[in-house]
Amino acid sequence: MAVLGKTAQSSPSHCGISGSAESSIGARISEIVLIDTPDRSSYTPIKKEVLVKDVSGRMTSKKQLPFSVFILIFSLFLFLIVEPLSVSGNSNSHAGDASGKSSLSEKTAITDKIKSLIGPRDAVFLADASGKPILAVNENKLLIPASTLKMLTSLAALHYLGEDFRFKTELYMDNQENLKIKGHGDPLLISEVLREIARELSTRVSGFNDLILDTSHFTEPLIVPGVTSSFQPYDAPNGALCVNFNTVYFKQDKTGKFISAESETPLLPFVLPKIKKSKLREGRILLAGEKEECFMYAGHLFLYFFSSHNILSSGKIRMGEVDTSKDEHIYTYISGYPLAHVIRRLLEFSNNYIANQLMLAMSAIVQSPPGTMEKGVRVLNEFAKKELKIEDIRISEGSGISRNNRITAKEMMKILNKFAPYYDLLRKDGNVYYKTGTLNGIRTRAGYIRDLKGNLLPFVILINTPNKSDKTVLNNLTCYVQS
Repeated sequence: MAVLGKTAQSSPSHCGISGSAESSIGARISEIVLIDTPDRSSYTPIKKEVLVKDVSGRMTSKKQLPFSVFILIFSLFLFLIVEPLSVSGNSNSHAGDASGKSSLSEKTAITDKIKSLIGPRDAVFLADASGKPILAVNENKLLIPASTLKMLTSLAALHYLGEDFRFKTELYMDNQENLKIKGHGDPLLISEVLREIARELSTRVSGFNDLILDTSHFTEPLIVPGVTSSFQPYDAPNGALCVNFNTVYFKQDKTGKFISAESETPLLPFVLPKIKKSKLREGRILLAGEKEECFMYAGHLFLYFFSSHNILSSGKIRMGEVDTSKDEHIYTYISGYPLAHVIRRLLEFSNNYIANQLMLAMSAIVQSPPGTMEKGVRVLNEFAKKELKIEDIRISEGSGISRNNRITAKEMMKILNKFAPYYDLLRKDGNVYYKTGTLNGIRTRAGYIRDLKGNLLPFVILINTPNKSDKTVLNNLTCYVQS
């Protein structure tokens, strides 16, 4: 959980008040004080004569000023002492009034600017730290949230699984000495993890026949709305036993030979045809789901690391299932990454694959195995409606890649109110913590702006008008908050 801390205050001059205007306000305050404060040096003290005794004891009379003169002197004394305080108070009051009027005028101007940026297919919502609306335009319009939906998926995972939840991967040996690996959807099953699994397994077995991959924890095939058959990593398919986000990162050496662009991951012969088909010289491509390609890649990579730890296989890679009543449990790898870390990576890199892996994992745990897209969507919908009291939302998957996802800015604000304790999981830019969303013609952003008092003010920007910028709206919101 995050603890709110102090932060540097931005100069209002960046938010619509020019430096010359600030100087003008300061000069006006000084001007009031200089004009209205009396000049004490212009008054000469007036002495009063009294009756005194001389050395002989006789009363000697010095000139006694008239009583009216005494009253006049006393009045002048009060004027000199009290009036400057009064004038100073009035000066501060006038200065405060001027500053307040200036701030109000600036906020009005910024509000008008923000409203001019929001079209009929856009929305904006800014609230105070308690959730009370400050500025709202089209807040009840159902719009495409894009990747800001990942905040809902993250919240649901934290709610149902807990911050310390860790994924597991199980290894079994059947009576024919075939090694079986059962995946449970670990989204961070990367090369470094496979190396660790191989190292641990080498203390238990020296070899096996076939390598059998059990992906039954999730139903296959998994069709994610919005995902297309491309080489782009954001279209990576999901599954119960996938490695390296179902992607391969490669480049060419000086001779033109394809090599791995990652020190921890070898470039296996298995993926070379896919690389050549992409016609790319370098980059990251995904392994699609046709012909169990992504699972077979996982198998080949497991075999590579097993071999590097002297665990030999004399068979082939194939699909199958674990039979817990017959197969011997050999080892269970428990992820070194707690859920809070997984979510941080999800939000930092806006990873569609991780988001839907979490949704599928929830579907298998909250409901029952196998995990399915339908169950996952049901879990997210129930969480949104029961836990967050969201009434107007349409969910097709958990990452925001689908254009069928819909939510209003007002309902998105409920997600932000609940997400506030985890605000530091978001990306940070100056005094703004945020999650962006990008699709063709869609620009969205949601998060928190820290005001000059250190409070976090939640905001939502949903731009569904093509060729419009969410960043311009955010800049104006930030200026409004810090003016």
